[in-house]
Amino acid sequence: MANHAILDPERHRDLRVAAGYGAGYGDTLMSAIAVPDEFRRVQNDYPILFRHDLEADRFDALAMFGFEGGENLYLDGDRWDAGALPLSVEIRPFLIGRTAQGQGQVHLDLDSPRIDPTGVRVFDEEGAPTPYLEAVIEKLRALDTGHHRAAEFFAALKRHDLLEPLTLDVTLADGARHRLIGYHVIDEAKLARLDDASVAELHREGHLMPIFMALASLTNLSGLIARKNRRSGHG
Repeated sequence: MANHAILDPERHRDLRVAAGYGAGYGDTLMSAIAVPDEFRRVQNDYPILFRHDLEADRFDALAMFGFEGGENLYLDGDRWDAGALPLSVEIRPFLIGRTAQGQGQVHLDLDSPRIDPTGVRVFDEEGAPTPYLEAVIEKLRALDTGHHRAAEFFAALKRHDLLEPLTLDVTLADGARHRLIGYHVIDEAKLARLDDASVAELHREGHLMPIFMALASLTNLSGLIARKNRRSGHG
């Protein structure tokens, strides 16, 4: 069971958080949630795929870091080899919580390996948020807004029937095979056949840009394969 708590300046006055990267900080991630509002920022580094959460009956967008569980091909020791990080990675070990009235709260994962006595302070000596925490709060706000807009984005994709299943078979230089299944991508052929009114609607609602960014991100699949080959000692 998750060990989450509301961030409190009294209880967590001396809290420090590691700002670096590494396997010990839980960075061996195959993928991470990305929201449409940040597709333009992350599409240059990662393939963006969509996955249907059957239990919640919703689609999520994922920035892909590898081909199998626990594999992050962008993680090189203590270095994350990419120009941008999804917000869901940047805000750890903090989370978005809710009051009984539905207002946003900053929550903390008390079991996170990022809680580190040698890390960056979260509160100063007077209990005020440090610049680090203020930046995290802004990212949490952006992520919260992005989650709400993501529901509208996927509703639009469903309305225009723009999602198609993806099965990707990858053969590496050493002959090893990997298969990505259970993901979806934008159906480019159907997108091209949309009438002017539908395209105008998607543009007006702010969905056209993330659609094109998600399509553009797929060029990174070849780069992800190249990273896998290098990690395996080939290429």
